[in-house]
Amino acid sequence: MNLEQVLEYFKTSEKIRKNISNWVEMPPREAVYADFPDFLDERIKQALGRRGINRLYSHQAEAIQKINEGKDIVVVTPTASGKTMCYNIPVLDAILKNEESRAIFLFPTKALSQDQTSELHELITEAGVDVKTFTYDGDTPQSARKAIRQAGHIVVTNPDMLHSGILPHHTKWTKLFENLKYIVIDEIHHYRGVFGSHLANVLRRLERICEFYGSRPQFICCSATIANPAELAGKITGRKIELIDNNGSPSGEKHFIFYNPPLVNKELGIRKSSMLEAKNLAETLIRNNVQTIVFTRSRLNVEVLVTYLKEIFHNSMGKESSVRGYRGGYLPNQRREIEKGLRKGEITGVVSTNALELGIDIGNLEACIICGYPGTIASTWQQAGRAGRRSGISAAIFIANSSPLDQYIVSNPDYFFGSSPENGLVNPDNLTILYNHMKCAAFELPFEDGEKFGVETTQEILSYMEDAKLIRHVGNRWHWSSESFPSDEMSLRSASNENFIIIDITEPQHRVIGECDRFAAPMLLHEEAIYIHEGQQYQVEKLDFDDKKAYIRKVNVDYYTDANLAVDLRVIDVFRENDTGTVLKGCGEVTVQALVTMFKKIKLHTHENIGSGPVRLPEMEIQTTSYWVGIPETLTNGMSQTEIQNALLGLSNIMANVAPMYLMCDPGDIHVVYQVKSTFTQRPTLFIYDSYPGGVGFSDKLYELHKELFETAEGMIDSCTCESGCPSCVGPLNEFSGNGNPKELTKKLVGYILRNG
Repeated sequence: MNLEQVLEYFKTSEKIRKNISNWVEMPPREAVYADFPDFLDERIKQALGRRGINRLYSHQAEAIQKINEGKDIVVVTPTASGKTMCYNIPVLDAILKNEESRAIFLFPTKALSQDQTSELHELITEAGVDVKTFTYDGDTPQSARKAIRQAGHIVVTNPDMLHSGILPHHTKWTKLFENLKYIVIDEIHHYRGVFGSHLANVLRRLERICEFYGSRPQFICCSATIANPAELAGKITGRKIELIDNNGSPSGEKHFIFYNPPLVNKELGIRKSSMLEAKNLAETLIRNNVQTIVFTRSRLNVEVLVTYLKEIFHNSMGKESSVRGYRGGYLPNQRREIEKGLRKGEITGVVSTNALELGIDIGNLEACIICGYPGTIASTWQQAGRAGRRSGISAAIFIANSSPLDQYIVSNPDYFFGSSPENGLVNPDNLTILYNHMKCAAFELPFEDGEKFGVETTQEILSYMEDAKLIRHVGNRWHWSSESFPSDEMSLRSASNENFIIIDITEPQHRVIGECDRFAAPMLLHEEAIYIHEGQQYQVEKLDFDDKKAYIRKVNVDYYTDANLAVDLRVIDVFRENDTGTVLKGCGEVTVQALVTMFKKIKLHTHENIGSGPVRLPEMEIQTTSYWVGIPETLTNGMSQTEIQNALLGLSNIMANVAPMYLMCDPGDIHVVYQVKSTFTQRPTLFIYDSYPGGVGFSDKLYELHKELFETAEGMIDSCTCESGCPSCVGPLNEFSGNGNPKELTKKLVGYILRNG
């Protein structure tokens, strides 16, 4: 059977059809072309012509034209729409017109850097020109680094290397910074929250250095579909950004199928494993030689699914070797071999984490299975976009699990297919992040009196740094005077530089496998916690709070742990507030004192509580930002204390799932707490606060999205088939006390807030 026949089988098979909640057919789309611009170097046109490209797509032509006019741009089009050409062509053209011109290409991952570099090399070779392109990252040998600094026209790197390996040593990169014409930031939607706030400050430092050497580079950004691409790119670059989203690339007919596994326990809202359903559907596709990619949420799931599929095809002629896994942890050569096998069609099935979500060239597969919601609509479309030829038919199947988010998406396809509601948010002026980058900037170049580093209070911060004996004021300049090397002391991936190191002690040779910020460590790394790293389970043997080290050992258990956090939250400053006389909403600065008191052992898949234990750790305190909603006591008149508590608990459970849908953040980036009677609002109040010191912009956005949040929460509750509450809506019933119906109580509260807020 070919793919069309397999899809027909899915439609007619009673076993499969009953679980399909929605089937959307997207018609093929013709390409919209434009001619090469007149100013383009003939060698580039001829090189593209030899590759069968005689015209550009409309978005490529517009991007190249805007760049030629000196504009800073962001290109937003789907996967496999030729975004790479939007920057490769103008950068090459500029270098051919002036061989002194230089460019920096920033990619979020090494694999993507390698892939895009090879595509650029092919174009350069085809054009027969001498444009030197080099990758400069942690793997670059010392012997090659000098040559790259001297001769590289295009330096391909990542934000971490720019922060610690290039900017602090700018005097060795004089040629690059004197002639820097373009900064390309691909996959800019990946830079959000803490990582994006760091990148914005790295770019502030980069621009200071460029100004010192007399250059002012243009920004060329590319993004997946999000609600605010121009705003996000503008905040990260500090420039006014022009949006290009007139996608001119063609696409074949695509089927998008929403698949909801059958209920195995209606009371608890538990469904059949999405992994097992993915295995069954993938087996049917691979058996019929339909080239398929399966995306899962973790490395462990990749290996489990590959094992299942290899067992199925064990005795089939050559089929076993045509099923492969792909994830972080594989050696680069092995990953290249798999990518090549996919391009050539030698591999029929690949199971991957989101490592293959980015634009790495793996050819055009026919079918994509997404096992569990990836967390954002942008990621879902990127994964679905890995299947689909320019002509011909393709399919994407989203298989939901029992979580509230998955159940909402699978039940509300209109929400999914509407314009992206997700906002990429950053806060470059977060004081913790800003202060650390100002230290790096002062090390790189002295600050001038009156100079602004993104904020009006730059001079006050410099005075504070002088008091801390990090810099000294001489004449009209602030000079670095400390012996420390500031960029070595901070990671771009966390707000705090007081990170805990996680050490695997399973083998005699101990190894560091990761780090965790100081504020999350008590929740994730308390003794006896099950810490999951890339799908592998570990048990925490010891947490050394003073040395900031956690010692863990590999285990294989059928439960995970969840810590109970006793939170005391106090509002210390109100930024915005709206009191309608009934529902109060506000956002502002808060102090959070958190103490982990105990942990629960929760069985995988069924979410049953199978044990607990105490946690003895010191109290943590952070200052951050929060959004809050206060409910008038008139609503709760006639409700018992237990009912009020159950309604607030249900609301906090569902809001913990709703908020990340709009913020493009991980659920762990925010915390939701409630107070039956807040000392600040004098009424029952729900608080959603940023997990990071100083906040990264989530709270302000939640304040603006107040109505949408509660509409989505109401939709989640309404679409759930359980009677009194379950993991797919307001939370498992065993979390609530008393005999009432938590689902009804929560729904009443949400409805009241919507009508009166």
